[in-house]
Amino acid sequence: MIRITYVGFVVATILLGCQMASAETIKLGTLAPKNSPYYDILRDLSDRWERISNGSIRLRIYADGVAGDDPDMVRKMRIGQLDAALLAGSGLYEIAPETKAIQMPLMFRDDDEWDYVRTRIAPKLEQIYAAKGFRVLLWGDAGWVHMFSQKPVVYPDDLKPLRLFVWAGDQDNVQAWKNMGYRPVPLAVNELHSALHSGMVNAFLATPLAALSFQWFALSKDMTDIRLVPLVGALVIAEKKWQAIPADLRERLSEASREAGTRFLREMRKHSHEAIHIMQQHGLIIHAVSSDALAEWATRFRANYPTIMGGNVPPDLVDEVERLRDEYRATTIAR
Repeated sequence: MIRITYVGFVVATILLGCQMASAETIKLGTLAPKNSPYYDILRDLSDRWERISNGSIRLRIYADGVAGDDPDMVRKMRIGQLDAALLAGSGLYEIAPETKAIQMPLMFRDDDEWDYVRTRIAPKLEQIYAAKGFRVLLWGDAGWVHMFSQKPVVYPDDLKPLRLFVWAGDQDNVQAWKNMGYRPVPLAVNELHSALHSGMVNAFLATPLAALSFQWFALSKDMTDIRLVPLVGALVIAEKKWQAIPADLRERLSEASREAGTRFLREMRKHSHEAIHIMQQHGLIIHAVSSDALAEWATRFRANYPTIMGGNVPPDLVDEVERLRDEYRATTIAR
């Protein structure tokens, strides 16, 4: 009896050791602070993946930008220091500049237009990401980008005296702002708070939730009431790491990720409205923009679409995005 018990213990120990050895740890980076809704969704997704895989797949989340800003995280994925990342804007452009096709300023008017276009263009973008060695696990957005500044900005010329933070690394975007007569200052996003404090920059573009979560708004209490663009976000994983996961698990993990993406959209939109309200309670001033001022902004941005696109965004892809948008608008008018 004692011998059987001992043998059973040895076998169990060996099996446990094999299970632990075969476990895959997915190192995932994000700029999201640990106290943010973004992080909560990733943490819940991690729990879901672990349950689906009986503990053999684990997400180790590096939050608060400790893995660097978005372009840094993409570079680390390419050399295997990270496996996955929750990215927005410049990080996605680092993988696939073609993503800019759905990020042209003032192309969309509301969430319904954006959702209609994004869901229909996503398969084409996912093929582009796949060709570059990345798999998109979920799409979402981080809310609408607004302009925050240390002085009121309503008309385009109001921005000219100010120094505008832009993501470092996107030279096409920097050049577009210069073409419009502005003073862009390229920086890593984790340098923005100190740059606002020192006066190196005094205006920036961000979603309300980001402005609140990172406390940037505390140093820039004026917000222009223009929804420039919904900031696309995506959870991506290096294809090599994805293929290391057992095939029988991948579809279930994908399904869990898509469900997390649906929750991501729903919660980000709710929290974006709440973030604006909270910031107003702490001194944020929202400046209304008249229709003629909005038309001026639209004309200037539209004239610089080719510069923003650079040489890496196929014009026909932007044309398709606009066709889908107009298709949606036509259906709403017809109702």
